[in-house]
Amino acid sequence: MVNLIKEISKKINGLIWSLISTGAILLLMGILIVWTDFMLRLVIGLFVLLIAWIFLYGGYKLWTLKKEAEKYLKLK
Repeated sequence: MVNLIKEISKKINGLIWSLISTGAILLLMGILIVWTDFMLRLVIGLFVLLIAWIFLYGGYKLWTLKKEAEKYLKLK
C-alpha cells in the first residue's frame, strides 16, 4: 500500500510540473499576442496544439495511474 501512495505521489508531481510549465508557456504566448497579427495567428495555432497536448498527456497520466492502482490493489 505504501508503494501505491508513492507511485500516486510521483504521478501527481509530474502532473503539477507539466501544468506549471504549460502555464509559463501560455504566459509567454499571451505576451506575444499583443505585438503583431502574425504573432496572434501563430500563438492561436500553438495554443490549439498545446490544448491537444494537455488532453493527450492528461489522458496518458490517468491511464498509467489506473494501471498502477490495478496492479497494487489487484483489481484485475
